[in-house]
Amino acid sequence: MKIPDLAELALRNLRESVLRNSLTTIGISVGVASLVAMLSLGIGLQQLASRRLVKAGLFDTVLVTSRRDVRNMGREEERNGPAPGESRILDETSRLEIEHLPNVSEAYPDIRFITELRYEDKPHMSMVSALPASAKSNDAFEGMPGRFFSSDTAPEVILQKAFAAELLSKTPKPGVDDVDVASLAPPLLGRKLIMRYAQRVASSSNSSTTASPANGQSTVAGAAYSVVSREQELTIVGISDLDPESMRGPTRARVFLPLKLAESLHVMQPADLREISHTATDQPVYSSISVRVSSPKHVQPVEDTVKKMGFNTFSILDATRSLRQFFEVLDLFLGIFGSLALAVASIGIVNTLVMAILERRREIGIMKAIGASDGDVKNLFFAEAGAMGIMGGIVGVALGWAIGHVINLGTNIYLKRQSLPPEHFWAVPWWLVAFAIGFAFLVSLVSGLYPAARAARLDPVQALRYE
Repeated sequence: MKIPDLAELALRNLRESVLRNSLTTIGISVGVASLVAMLSLGIGLQQLASRRLVKAGLFDTVLVTSRRDVRNMGREEERNGPAPGESRILDETSRLEIEHLPNVSEAYPDIRFITELRYEDKPHMSMVSALPASAKSNDAFEGMPGRFFSSDTAPEVILQKAFAAELLSKTPKPGVDDVDVASLAPPLLGRKLIMRYAQRVASSSNSSTTASPANGQSTVAGAAYSVVSREQELTIVGISDLDPESMRGPTRARVFLPLKLAESLHVMQPADLREISHTATDQPVYSSISVRVSSPKHVQPVEDTVKKMGFNTFSILDATRSLRQFFEVLDLFLGIFGSLALAVASIGIVNTLVMAILERRREIGIMKAIGASDGDVKNLFFAEAGAMGIMGGIVGVALGWAIGHVINLGTNIYLKRQSLPPEHFWAVPWWLVAFAIGFAFLVSLVSGLYPAARAARLDPVQALRYE
């Protein structure tokens, strides 16, 4: 039997029992809609997490540290690479070399230090961190009261909400988790902070290695390092509601300076003390460098190149391996639960086709009597099952897409009432549409195996005598 004739005959048979076949197709649609809705949720949550990490400047960032750092002892790179004492120093020369690697957008030092900041003659201790101009796109600074730094060298500062509340001696109200940032900005924006810090000053010397606690000066193989107390006046220009360094754990800063300004201050860093016996130059030595990559897909090649240079690396891709595994398991379970409704619908297909055999035994007998083979009869029932599967799959995808958007709309209405930004929790990529329709078609064919085999086994003589 030719395929056009087979398709025409299958569609005609489906039209003869419109109500029953429509109900079976609706059952398939509900099953596919359940599958699409479940998987769309898992995919949407995964994409939401990825967007958050990219927007926070983490997904495309590689953190580079020196193998000399004692905090890296015992890591796999340390055991496989050169000994810490023989490793390269992470200085300005190394930073420039990394910045000129292919697919690297920028490489900036991680300048952070704990120091005293005075506000209205009251001292406050806090971790201070330097930010490059590219950090302006961080979602922590979007829509914040105030603005981002006017330039990379401006004597300006952005405060995290918790530190701003500390300056104003404000505590959350009973039953409220945090202080409203809107109440912190007006009394602080435009006000001055005095930052006291220790400046590292290098000067030439021909003396051998010595240390003089009286003047804070250390001489190392021809280089003398003096530590001088300095003050810097800063203008508060913004209050960040979100924490830009929430991924850093206990070492995160609460006060942020422009990067070029922080570099010009030459603040004494912990790395300066660790490397004082290894370098005789006045180049700054960094504890770590943040490397921004042009695209997340280039993170791994850049990591591999930097490791070959003799440094340790860490990226959010390393940390999210377990997260990606979690989403894979989540998608698997959501797919299994979403397929249960489709499995139930497959029983309806079997029931519909078995009933069709009983109603069309005489027709099947006539077909066989005029030359139709067992394969032709099987193909006819497979065509009917496949047609119901494709139609149910198409309607189910549309229904699942609509369910996802309705729930997403309702969720965003709730978020808006809670003064939270809208989010997109659902995603229906093209491959999911193709997979859902194809899966529905495959399930329908499997469901048609028994009815098709039963119809093919009918004795034409007995079928023609059937009333």
